[in-house]
Amino acid sequence: MDDVAAATAEFVGLYADVYDRCYPRRSPREPALSTEGLMLLRHLEGAGPLTVQEAAAHFDRSQAATSEMIERLVRRELLERLVDQRDRRRHLVWLTEAGLAAVAAARRPLADDLLGAAMARLSREERATLLASMRRLVDAAAPATPRHRGDPP
Repeated sequence: MDDVAAATAEFVGLYADVYDRCYPRRSPREPALSTEGLMLLRHLEGAGPLTVQEAAAHFDRSQAATSEMIERLVRRELLERLVDQRDRRRHLVWLTEAGLAAVAAARRPLADDLLGAAMARLSREERATLLASMRRLVDAAAPATPRHRGDPP
């Protein structure tokens, strides 16, 4: 195995170990958010309030299935229903404060408290070296990162 392949394999293993030790744990009383539910919350965050029909069209799902998913998110107080001020016949769904917090939490793959405790066990110099190396890796990965539909050019 060449040096790059060996470094890649070791990094993947180390990343997985850090993730296993520092991923955010949720309370067993707090139900997990489905992937589809999270995708809807993220889409609303970027697109703004939508009707059920608009959300169904975006996700290529039936209006009934989308309506059921939205109702579950409303019951969990992650979404709220609003009357469109421009056309009072239209009803929109939008993120509540809890919905915005759920989207923000989902973007954080590691728990600050757990990672912070691990960082505290490193010296100042070790933290600086780690962060400089991670910044360099992020920069090096940028051109190789595959683009996703909807990403800006």
